[in-house]
Amino acid sequence: MTAVVIGATGGIGAALAAALGAAGTPVIRLGRTTAPRLDLLDEASIQQAAAFCGPGLTLVIDATGFLHDDRFQPEKSLRQLDSAHLAHSFAINATGPALLMKHFTPLLAREGRAVFATLSARVGSISDNRLGGWYSYRAAKAALNQLMRSAAIELARTRRNVICVGLHPGTVDTGLSGPFAKSGLDVQTPAQSAERLLGVLAGLTPEQSGLVFDHLGAVVPF
Repeated sequence: MTAVVIGATGGIGAALAAALGAAGTPVIRLGRTTAPRLDLLDEASIQQAAAFCGPGLTLVIDATGFLHDDRFQPEKSLRQLDSAHLAHSFAINATGPALLMKHFTPLLAREGRAVFATLSARVGSISDNRLGGWYSYRAAKAALNQLMRSAAIELARTRRNVICVGLHPGTVDTGLSGPFAKSGLDVQTPAQSAERLLGVLAGLTPEQSGLVFDHLGAVVPF
């Protein structure tokens, strides 16, 4: 069993790689500062990293994501919409993961169970959107869910043992979501989040491919 964690230098990604390694699973860690380098904004780097990993992978986890930085913050109203912000959010949260699916799902093991999982978010659910705001992030994660769903349908036609899912990690004390944690929320450490997410993945079957699950194993509606 060989696992790949993409975004392994981030909070959740590093915790996932550490938990897998502690359980005795060989882990290939990939990110913008690893060797080989993998940058979601550079498809050539994705292709090269995939070639480095080679076939026979049993678990690929995309732990990347973008919510805010020094330039962009989650929008609270339509007045704050910015085309550059929208484009960057889609590039990191939707297009990049789609390219990961393109290059890494062909490497999943042909025999036995294999999983591709990508970090989504509950705020990407259209039917569960009751507060509005966060336009770029919500829309990009909703697009990611659709891309993942389409990939799962395609994979099921020829790879019946492959599971392709989205994961909502909840609120985790990382640079991405930590600044937006509110009192009363179940704020997890990266290690706690990793343990929960890996537990959810361990219990999934191919019949559940194409869905989004939260860190407690409940289905997140589209």
